[in-house]
Amino acid sequence: METDLVGVNIEDERWHTLGIEALAQRACAATLQHLGIDPQYFEISLLACDDTRIADLNAEFRGKPAPTNVLSWPAQDRARPGEHPLPPEPDPSGMPEELGDIAISYDTCAREAAESGKDINDHVTHLLVHGVLHLLGYDHISDQDAAIMERLEGEVLGKLGISDPYRVQDT
Repeated sequence: METDLVGVNIEDERWHTLGIEALAQRACAATLQHLGIDPQYFEISLLACDDTRIADLNAEFRGKPAPTNVLSWPAQDRARPGEHPLPPEPDPSGMPEELGDIAISYDTCAREAAESGKDINDHVTHLLVHGVLHLLGYDHISDQDAAIMERLEGEVLGKLGISDPYRVQDT
């Protein structure tokens, strides 16, 4: 029995125009596969919302009452500062193991994409890859951890045909 890696809850109908379900499946699976993790054994919950909802979540969980682009809540703490986190292990029973939850705001994503001249699908894909890496224990608090995470984001996005958002483009 094969299930979708990402369970998507769409609260803002504008996400339908982007095909968020397919975008999320592709971005999240590519991230896991890049790290040698078989997506069939895991699941992620995604809330596709707007700025009002994500601002409420940001205030509740991070004490920051403002909208943001993406938030994530790992099911387990796998972080190892300065190193790659411990990879998740499949459930021995074969049931999908929960990696955690991600929330993403249409308003902020659309605004950031427009301001930076990026395709919104590419920007959303980047933020989903970023969110999955957080679920797996990657972070960007220290410069060393940020370098690890940003390199992985660029590699995954490259495999998806999307430019590395951290590489300075020649103009």
